[in-house]
Amino acid sequence: MQDPNELARRVVERMMQGDAFSQWLGIEVLMVVPGCCELRMAVRGEMDNGFHITHGGIAYSLADSALAFASNAHGIHAVSIDTSISHVKPVKAGDVLTARAEESSRSNRIGIYHVRVANQEGTVVALFKGTVYRTGKEWFGEG
Repeated sequence: MQDPNELARRVVERMMQGDAFSQWLGIEVLMVVPGCCELRMAVRGEMDNGFHITHGGIAYSLADSALAFASNAHGIHAVSIDTSISHVKPVKAGDVLTARAEESSRSNRIGIYHVRVANQEGTVVALFKGTVYRTGKEWFGEG
């Protein structure tokens, strides 16, 4: 039987290989264990909106990737079925964002996760909640 933390690392490595959007964002995986993941990315000027602040979709996308990695890190395919975000502080080009996803609840079929997104000063810029459906399909056929 494989170590759960090693399985989590392998799952996220495989997911990142096929995730062109997370790669475009420049996401770096800082930590992953079953049910928890921490990611970091630098915000670029091309991510600004018409108000000259970072488009809300950027923090959302970082949080969504953290949700995906944390929920799949158990070794079972999980897909989001409901997500929401509150943008609590503006983000600017040059900021470095860190997202930490933590599992709040998990059953055989449903998982609920909370993601905190903070800037380089530790200031929370967004709060995200996601619910996933766990399909039952194993990532590597080994549980």
